[in-house]
Amino acid sequence: MSISKILNSLEKSWERDDILLKIKMGLGKDEIVNEFLMKNKRQIKELNSLLRPEDIDLLNQVEKLSNCESKLINEIKNLYYLENNKNHHILNQNKVVSSNRVSLSKISSFMINWSNKFVVIALLTISAIALSKQAWA
Repeated sequence: MSISKILNSLEKSWERDDILLKIKMGLGKDEIVNEFLMKNKRQIKELNSLLRPEDIDLLNQVEKLSNCESKLINEIKNLYYLENNKNHHILNQNKVVSSNRVSLSKISSFMINWSNKFVVIALLTISAIALSKQAWA
């Protein structure tokens, strides 16, 4: 099986909506990841056998990007809480409702879509590298 087919199959197994539902049901990150690894063990082993050092470097970069996005989300969330507490204090004093705040769901949607697009591009790049290496071999 080719890298692109494996990646597409793994991507279908990792449906963000399903993962979010599991999180809402109280499952922890480790449980979710371990369940995914067990469910897709064969495909992950096959993918690992097809990966080359340059692919691993790209995966490391994607991991760093994900960590950076996680930190950004935490910072946005912290700023939201700080702003919310500040606004709550002002609202209690003035009884005024602010209507021009950006919805957190819009920010979340932006981050998810942006992250998804980058990961798909990265995975397609890995596939293109693998296919071009096979063509030259």
